Amino acid sequence: MMNADRIQALISKMTLEEKVSQLSDVSPAIERLGIPEYNWWNEGLHGVARAGVATIFPQAIALAAIFDEEFMKKVFTAISDEARAKYNEASKRGVRSRYYGLTYWTPNINIFRDPRWGRGQETYGEDPFLTARLGVACVQGLQGDHPERLKIAACAKHYAVHSGPERLRHEFDAVVNQKDLWETYLPAFKALVEAGVETVMGAYNRTLGEPCCGSAYLLKDILRGRWQFKGHVVSDCWAIRDFHLYHKVTSTVEESVALALNSGCDLNCGSCYPALVPAVQKGLVTEETINTSLERLFSTRFRLGQFDPVDTDPWATLGKETIRCEKHLDLAREAAEKSIVLLKNRNNLLPLDDSKKKILLIGPGAANLHTLTGNYHGLSPRIVTILEGLTGKISEKWQISMDYHQGCMMYDENKNMGWTVGMAEQADVVIAVFGLDNAMEGEEGDAIASDSKGDRDTIELPEWQLGYLKALSERGKPIVLVLTGGSPIAIPEEIADAVLFVWYPGEQGGNAVANIIFGDVVPSGHLPLTFPQSTRQLPPYEDYSMQGRTYRFMEEEPYRPFGFGLSYTTFRFDALEVSGTVSDNAFVTVRVRVRNTGTRDAEEVVQLYLSRKDRTLKEPLYSLRGFSRVAIQAGSSQTVEFTLDATAFSVVQESGESTLARGLWSIIVSDAAPHSCAVVHGASKPVKKEITI
Repeated sequence: MMNADRIQALISKMTLEEKVSQLSDVSPAIERLGIPEYNWWNEGLHGVARAGVATIFPQAIALAAIFDEEFMKKVFTAISDEARAKYNEASKRGVRSRYYGLTYWTPNINIFRDPRWGRGQETYGEDPFLTARLGVACVQGLQGDHPERLKIAACAKHYAVHSGPERLRHEFDAVVNQKDLWETYLPAFKALVEAGVETVMGAYNRTLGEPCCGSAYLLKDILRGRWQFKGHVVSDCWAIRDFHLYHKVTSTVEESVALALNSGCDLNCGSCYPALVPAVQKGLVTEETINTSLERLFSTRFRLGQFDPVDTDPWATLGKETIRCEKHLDLAREAAEKSIVLLKNRNNLLPLDDSKKKILLIGPGAANLHTLTGNYHGLSPRIVTILEGLTGKISEKWQISMDYHQGCMMYDENKNMGWTVGMAEQADVVIAVFGLDNAMEGEEGDAIASDSKGDRDTIELPEWQLGYLKALSERGKPIVLVLTGGSPIAIPEEIADAVLFVWYPGEQGGNAVANIIFGDVVPSGHLPLTFPQSTRQLPPYEDYSMQGRTYRFMEEEPYRPFGFGLSYTTFRFDALEVSGTVSDNAFVTVRVRVRNTGTRDAEEVVQLYLSRKDRTLKEPLYSLRGFSRVAIQAGSSQTVEFTLDATAFSVVQESGESTLARGLWSIIVSDAAPHSCAVVHGASKPVKKEITI
């Protein structure tokens, strides 16, 4: 019997109350029908989260800084291996609780439009093209490539137009014009639907007046209408009660659940959907609509193999030996190494060599576990802090000594160890670890040191940290500044000689930082979002217009542009060739030769941008349309090829419709978005050609 027939047979035997019981994240067993208990809520943002021991990979924004789809798929294949292993082990023990299931509410593909958003760390940055490509790779790694079965079910969240403020998310209406909606906020969701993502999660906020989990426009017209999405929709947790409590679009819980279900929200994370029984009795929703949602939910469970014998499961052999295995730990370290971005390296201070006999390690982030994990993470019995990573590396180099002091507090501006500043005078180099941790930025309620429910009011380094860092710099010794965090941090240009942005690098972060600082690994991370000079450059936080935001619409020069990242070697782009024509069935091929002109074998992220010469004021300045991470030996070169179809040269109109834009286009290949500050601060000189479409 086909799954569809089996599902219909099950539903036909269920009472209304039994049907409704299966529409919440905690779905009880129905023993008479052989339906097992199931909990839909599971997290896997950068490793299996909240389910005990698991490999902690770098935070999502750090994974985005790698700019590598195949590597992203590799990471999430490891995560889905551990997810299946945990499910298998839990099933053997009869454990059906939250975080031990197979429906993972990952990835977060919201656009990181404003660096003050605390949950931006969960995303793949500010660019819709990069977010879409990496999001698809994540889904492929999670769901697997079996023709009939899902390894685990991935989820595209939070649909849609959702990126703060955290303090207003339960009542906020994200007002956005059709151009920004279709040009920036929706492309990644469309790409993941086309790639077969099983689940879409609605956002807390309203969009254009409708609550996202009850929006006929988003869920019916776009998701199931235009995009033909076949999977199931889940609400964000307790978002449906927001309809009547905070959005005030309904008056009762019965009205709220009816609005959600009738709009196409199949599963309620929360406690409202039991009210569907009285809602049916009041004529607010039909049992046929409930049946439709049940079909979608059971389809997912059947594709996960929950109604079939264990011996038919392709992943039944994955067990506890898979969790935090040596292979996954090596992958976590490699991911952290590839994600670290070198923002500055005056006089080639890095990598440190044996001439630096005495090192002072200082700063509140050096021994802080929370600077490694970010939010939504698992547990590890051996998290390597930056202090531990550097200590381990120095123990191999007996001619180098290191001292360590915290210096100042991460959060408390009234407590510091001012006397330790003077210790810099006895050091050959200072490694200063400052920045943010997951108590300072994150989700509403989680970031307990945030005054804005997880968001930041400003993007500058906290003033007490900055004051201490300035005092250190006045001692005249070279400073390597290691910044941790999940979002841009504005610092004075002259505050340090070298700057590494290491994100929340996961459980192997300390080893990765040490390998970069001492040159065992060449830095190759690139920024997946713009780092502004200051908060002053940002538009109002609650304004969802894209004008003035991100590299695509920002006219001012940032501190460092999108795509920026230095290396311990140098690269040159030349021999740019463009061939072909653009039409419905034809492509433009772009080839560029990239030469490693330095002395170190290294990886480079080659980026292709398009810009229309006769663009209107509301069109993007530049748009990323291709990227490729390549490994090139010192003194060697490699040709990188990109293929551009008609959609690459399309422009989104005010109506939201996309049309091919004829005229003169610039094709730019570089290692950072085309801002003049990029080359000034050490990026390779871009190459450009113009073509007429």
